[in-house]
Amino acid sequence: MADNPTMTGALSALAPVALPRPLDSYPDVPGASVLDVVLSRARAEPFNVAATAVFLMAVVHTFLAQRFRALATDLQEQRDAEARSAGRPSEPSVAAELLHFLGEVEVVFGLWAVILVVVIGGFHGWPAAKGYVNDRVDFTEAAFVVVIMAIASSRPVLVAAEAALALVARRAGGTPAAWWLAILTLAPLMGSFITEPAAMTIGALLLGRQFYGVRPSVRLSYATLGILFVNVSVGGTLTHFAAPPVLMVARPWSWDTPFMLSHFGGRAVLGIVVVNALGFLVFRRELLALRRLEEGPVASPGSAPGRVPAWVVAVNLGFMAWTVVNAHYVALFIAGFLFFLGFAKATAVHQGTIDLGPPLLVGFFLAGLVVHGGLQGWWIAPVLARLSPVPLYFGAAVLTAFNDNALITYLATLVPGLGETARYAVVAGAVTGGGLTVIANAPNPAGQSILSRFFEDGISPLGLLAGAVGPTLVFVLVFLLTR
Repeated sequence: MADNPTMTGALSALAPVALPRPLDSYPDVPGASVLDVVLSRARAEPFNVAATAVFLMAVVHTFLAQRFRALATDLQEQRDAEARSAGRPSEPSVAAELLHFLGEVEVVFGLWAVILVVVIGGFHGWPAAKGYVNDRVDFTEAAFVVVIMAIASSRPVLVAAEAALALVARRAGGTPAAWWLAILTLAPLMGSFITEPAAMTIGALLLGRQFYGVRPSVRLSYATLGILFVNVSVGGTLTHFAAPPVLMVARPWSWDTPFMLSHFGGRAVLGIVVVNALGFLVFRRELLALRRLEEGPVASPGSAPGRVPAWVVAVNLGFMAWTVVNAHYVALFIAGFLFFLGFAKATAVHQGTIDLGPPLLVGFFLAGLVVHGGLQGWWIAPVLARLSPVPLYFGAAVLTAFNDNALITYLATLVPGLGETARYAVVAGAVTGGGLTVIANAPNPAGQSILSRFFEDGISPLGLLAGAVGPTLVFVLVFLLTR
């Protein structure tokens, strides 16, 4: 029976709109500037403007999170004071709890993702919204970070990492300053082999135990946080499988570990050494004056007393290796994680408590981010395509501050005819800017979640930015001048 054109057209009209709209479906604007291209695409698809507006509001929300937490504290204190004056027991304020929830950075993008889904439904209907979230958004990275963060924060893995770093730190006296240098140098480089999320988790936990527990100044605290975030972002570039922005381009551009070592590895090591040396010189007096508190370092979450048998450490490291090897296969690494949880329960005396709260919050953060990020290609791709290598490097670094750097490099793979120099520029820029904000690199929320308790009222986005600017500028010079 011949196809009925009328019926076919009707069925096509009923089919849900596929989001995001393919970049090659937009009208070509020969010789136009980047601004002209962006405006043309906005006119062709008005939904783009709405989606980006929601995303920008989410970004603004992250900078206001600390203010929400402060308001929550003030409101609860006011309620407590009223209860005391009335001679009755104090009760939690619903409004204060709501403000505190809005002040949790890890939930921001998830909350605004709900609004984004409503906006999609308003423009294109519920089937389009459902199809986008279910079929077009890849939550593999978010799930992977949850699993690797949970395993990496287990006591046996932390003990193994601490023992390796202690070999270096104790040669320098075992002081907080020695630990500071050892952690900020070696933990980021470990990220090239155990993945950046695991390196961030281990580095942040050990900094909490060996450095932040001795109460450094606010200025040094933020400088250390900025160095950690920037170094981890760059430190995973010695291999092709550990850093999320490199993972996105490794297969399309045929980049393997020898390529990464020759083009990025030496520069990453040089930059980390220079950043740490400069940081140590700037804060030399305070770092050398730091001493352990009499009560000892702050314990890490889930810690337990006693020695961990070598075989338990080996099994936990084996689960981590399984997760890394199968990072692209959700069913396999989730299955491995379930077996890990069983093993952790059986060996609980050596494992301590496996706290899934922080990993799940970080996963929620990343899941919300990729929901938003998948709809930003309409304006990011033209920016990347129209820039020469040096402006492209700076453009990628700046865009990374407002988008996950893996999204930036992924969009670069969609740009046809991108030369080798431009490819280097976009990846180098993406990893360089990966420490400027908490949303710039996938492992950053893990570091923030672990270390926020050492900062009064949580970690300030502006404080992180201030701490990361210096290390970022060092890597700008390293990547541009050694090319």
